[in-house]
Amino acid sequence: MTAVPGEPAGEPMTGPTGVPTGGRTGAVGAVRGRRVVLPDGERPATVVVRDGTVAAVHAFAWGDGRDGTVTLADDEVLLPGLVDTHVHCNEPGRTHWEGFATATRAAAAGGITTIIDMPLNSIPPTTTAAALAVKRAAAAGQVHVDVGFWGGAVPGNAEDLPGLLDAGAFGAKCFLCPSGVEEFGHLDEPGLDLALTRLAERNGLLLVHAEDPVTLERHARPAGRQYDIFALQRSQDVENVAVARVVDAVRRCGGRAHIVHVSSAASLGVVAAARAEGLAVTAETCPHYLSFAFDDPGEWGVPDGAPQFKCCPPIHDAENREALWEAVAAGAVDAVVSDHSPAPADLKHLDAGDLDAAWGGIASVQVSLPAVWTAARRRGHGLPDVARWMASGPADLAELARKGRIAVGADADLCVLTPDEEWVVDPAALHHRHAVTPYAGRRLCGVVRATYLRGEPVTGDRPRGRLISRGAP
Repeated sequence: MTAVPGEPAGEPMTGPTGVPTGGRTGAVGAVRGRRVVLPDGERPATVVVRDGTVAAVHAFAWGDGRDGTVTLADDEVLLPGLVDTHVHCNEPGRTHWEGFATATRAAAAGGITTIIDMPLNSIPPTTTAAALAVKRAAAAGQVHVDVGFWGGAVPGNAEDLPGLLDAGAFGAKCFLCPSGVEEFGHLDEPGLDLALTRLAERNGLLLVHAEDPVTLERHARPAGRQYDIFALQRSQDVENVAVARVVDAVRRCGGRAHIVHVSSAASLGVVAAARAEGLAVTAETCPHYLSFAFDDPGEWGVPDGAPQFKCCPPIHDAENREALWEAVAAGAVDAVVSDHSPAPADLKHLDAGDLDAAWGGIASVQVSLPAVWTAARRRGHGLPDVARWMASGPADLAELARKGRIAVGADADLCVLTPDEEWVVDPAALHHRHAVTPYAGRRLCGVVRATYLRGEPVTGDRPRGRLISRGAP
């Protein structure tokens, strides 16, 4: 395998502050803490681990500290390992953008123990069972957390979709507008219907990038360096119209659809109405939509000429951001996931600040937990809420019953967080391949001190993650 410049060489993994993580070495027999986030809330507890699985959950006083028991410090909280079902690893084909080794190291440093990789921007895209085999071969032996794979639904591959699911893909993603890469085309209305129909034959999930191309064309105008103009190009109507199209397709064809990276709070009303009708429609949003607003006059605003903030759909205004938070609090959002999609600095056009020319994508997998926690605590939410949005919610979406929760029979995937510790994001201390992120220089709350995968600390020296498949125990 050809070495990629910047690839980690087995050095100890550091957290976002540059301090080594995983100082606890060796598999744990139990972890006990005065703050443990369990499915029914937060309380003192001792979590017993046997053969990589949660064997029991006892009161805090259980045991005497021997036999591999780790006792957390008073400022530490034990969370379930997070699950991020929206990560672009870009390998093979565009490994110079990101790769499995760098993406999974970053995920682990951020308390994430399972990711599901998107079918683009790798070459080949994951649109057939054969392409899925290529992707799995590229990932083998490189991953520091568990990794699964979404397939892709593109024009002409509807008959391949059942085979993709049978080969282990967790579902298939499609675009309703141009994806930005020529090898991953977008679906028109008949194509959307056919994809839903074929996936439904295996009870498969269709993930949809919901932006309507006709509405998008109507709003087209040069943005240059102005983020508010870029946001108007891809206004909330662009998303709202597309989400309504998806709901209509599910109504016609049956099947299950999931709206990825929801940026428009209004579109969640469409999703809620579909659910009330009995349609199988779910939705996710992302940390950047919950953190930033282009018109925020404070530290969470989006400056002009800053392509590190460019994403599609875009970050909208503060009123929409607060409405998104209301929807998350009300349970209208099934998961909060990163949509980690990095690219080299030259493709972001950072020097020119040209939003039209820049590649769209937010690099954030390592900072997702502290970013969401920082915004959530200001609005009165607790860590059990964050665990529901970022651990059990995404796990349920991907039907991973053993992930995303601290419960008997689940994998002992754990995250140790100091929720009150503040730090300033230094991109050079992050593990994803390129030191470009909109969180640079932001003060966040919450430092991940350790991440455990099946009871063993993830230290970055040896990849111990597994490649997981749909339907596997």
